[in-house]
Amino acid sequence: MPSPTITEASPTKGESRSFIEMARRAQVVAAAINAIADLGYPAASLARIAEYAGTSKGVLTYHFENKEDLVQAVVNDVLERAGEYIGARIAGILSAPQVLRAYILSHLNFFRDFPNDIIAVVEIYMNARDQSGRRLYNMDFNDASVAPLESLLCDGQARGEFGDFEAHMMAVAIWGAIDAVPPRLARDKELDVDQYGEILVRVFELATRPGEQKTHKSRSRQTSASPTRRGN
Repeated sequence: MPSPTITEASPTKGESRSFIEMARRAQVVAAAINAIADLGYPAASLARIAEYAGTSKGVLTYHFENKEDLVQAVVNDVLERAGEYIGARIAGILSAPQVLRAYILSHLNFFRDFPNDIIAVVEIYMNARDQSGRRLYNMDFNDASVAPLESLLCDGQARGEFGDFEAHMMAVAIWGAIDAVPPRLARDKELDVDQYGEILVRVFELATRPGEQKTHKSRSRQTSASPTRRGN
């Protein structure tokens, strides 16, 4: 899916060159997202990305030092927009169970509304490597995703809105279920994300609601091992 062609028009009155350059960089990033999603990371060379952008490779290297620089811009762009999208749908909700519902559905809705963005990030995380062959990205971002979920669950438990369960492991389970969607979506663009989201909501509403649940001791971060994650 080619992106809109990058124009080479000179800045007009009231437009700064930096504004024009920012717009062109954004167009290149959008083209890179579509190219990586369509072709896969290895095949999405700067030359192919330039084709998607309707411009020359020289224009790309003017704005980005190399493919790694461009790929970092893609990851930053997608994660920033995802954060804004999800944050806007959670803001103002006071009930912890409703926040959890909105958190799950807003992630799934972002995947549904911006599939190429998510597929591109999956391709990058799975395949991007430096010159020595080491992955450019590891899975540390999962820790950052689990922490706010754990905090939400603990707060809800303190207010009696959630039941008695080990909050960290529940957060790991919730995030794992959400995080399973992008790789699946990369393989199957017809995946019914809406149905999957509603199933997740029902499952975790049942798993977290107050009831006759076994008491769990607080997790000790000093003695308990973290869930296994892939490193470099």
